[in-house]
Amino acid sequence: MDFLRHSPRLRSDSMSSSASQSSRTSQRSKVVLRQRLTHLLTCVEDMSSDDEAGEEVSRSLDEAFHLCGGYVPTDAFRLHMVTWNVATAEPPEDVASLMQLDVQPPTDIYVIGLQEVNATPVRFISDLLVEDSWSHVFMETLAPRGFVKVTSVRMQGLLLLVFAKQMHLPFIRNIQTTYTRTGIFGYWGNKGGVSVRFSFYGHMVCFLNCHLAAHMNYALQRVDEIEHILEKQDFDITDTPHVRDHKVVFWFGDLNFRIADHGLHFLRSSINSERLNLLWSKDQLTMMKKNEPFLQEFEEGPLNFKPTYKFNRNSDTYDTSGKKRKPAWTDRILWRIKPKTLPSEDDDDQASMSTVDETEEYPLLVIQDKYTCDMSYGVSDHKPVIATFSLELKKCYDTPQVHVSPLGAWCADHDGLLTYTVQEDFMSSTWDWIGLYKVGFKSASDYETFVWVREEELPEINEVIQISMDKDEIPLLGGQFVLGYYSTNMQSIIGFSANFQILESKRAVMEGLVPENINGLK
Repeated sequence: MDFLRHSPRLRSDSMSSSASQSSRTSQRSKVVLRQRLTHLLTCVEDMSSDDEAGEEVSRSLDEAFHLCGGYVPTDAFRLHMVTWNVATAEPPEDVASLMQLDVQPPTDIYVIGLQEVNATPVRFISDLLVEDSWSHVFMETLAPRGFVKVTSVRMQGLLLLVFAKQMHLPFIRNIQTTYTRTGIFGYWGNKGGVSVRFSFYGHMVCFLNCHLAAHMNYALQRVDEIEHILEKQDFDITDTPHVRDHKVVFWFGDLNFRIADHGLHFLRSSINSERLNLLWSKDQLTMMKKNEPFLQEFEEGPLNFKPTYKFNRNSDTYDTSGKKRKPAWTDRILWRIKPKTLPSEDDDDQASMSTVDETEEYPLLVIQDKYTCDMSYGVSDHKPVIATFSLELKKCYDTPQVHVSPLGAWCADHDGLLTYTVQEDFMSSTWDWIGLYKVGFKSASDYETFVWVREEELPEINEVIQISMDKDEIPLLGGQFVLGYYSTNMQSIIGFSANFQILESKRAVMEGLVPENINGLK
């Protein structure tokens, strides 16, 4: 679906096996400790010069620091996720509230998973030629806020979109997408999973959007389907060839698990009286996790929102049709932290006592801030589910691989000059190019024009290379623009210039695009 497809192989690294339940408990405990650390640091800032109090806080900090494994992540990023079965509907005019655009702290990455996007043959073919209506509405909403579409993947009605702030793009690398069909014995894509993986500041993350088998009696089939998807999907990346090899996996979508045993009257009564806890124990996914070790590796926030299926369209009323479908939490967002590597049998006794690597140089923590649904949207018989997370991590790198810069004043009256410098070794190619983007661009392919990088030979590290852009390709009316270096092998923009002004061309007046200014009058 997207032109961002394949990426080069990375250095080989050993694969991790599953860790014990105690490892996951330890991870959660460390999250709590880190939150306490943050509180203590705030207290330090607000304290007076009381020496005794200062010493007490210092001791507390030292203790918490030790229990956290000796390191507190230095950066936090906000992730906003949405899953929505849109039931072949067209998008609403306004998705701003779904995106929570003005939330603080501001969002860094949006990940949107849709199911049952209209995929009739005529519509599907047209969506291959131009952007589908759902992608279009999200891009139009997010681009003015500085978000760029990183990539997307589609399999019939399943669609997965990833957007990020422009400043993060050079540090989102090795992007790959894949999909797995599970409908009609694996030959039809109405059910299955689509996924996107990439390196975010050096941390391997994967997003898996699924639409699993429907109906109450197929809970075991749903478990078999997700297990099949997790085992079958692979990537052309040496150290993360499978979904579960990634440091963090987010699994979400219309998972179609229902609420077992309870009758329709009890379900609706519990929902209307806001006693949702009475239904949790009979949620099929919760029940399946008790017997399936691979499901136990996934975490989920509490289901403190109404079941999101099934509603009458354009209303908040559960299904009143002849079928009277029982309400259920079919739409879910879960996550999995890669378990720590278990010690080998050859390790000494002291090392084998612990399954937690407390000396990990680049840890990553996932803290869920919100898990809810948005009842305001009624175009579908499902309500969209929203989850927001804080990703706390230490960056493995923070220097763009390429630096790009315009030279002198730019306008369409003469060729534009620019330089680029490779700051870090990567698998460059003579098929790489530098695009000219209008500020507020929507995706890597949304350029005004582009120029190929130097063709004769690949650049050396820190070599300054100058190339030019044809004046006939430069916008006549000018405006605010940015240059971006696109790596064909990395399948992403790996370096930007600062924003710069292109001046209005004299040709714009000659061609009647703007009125001529004579003696101060237009």
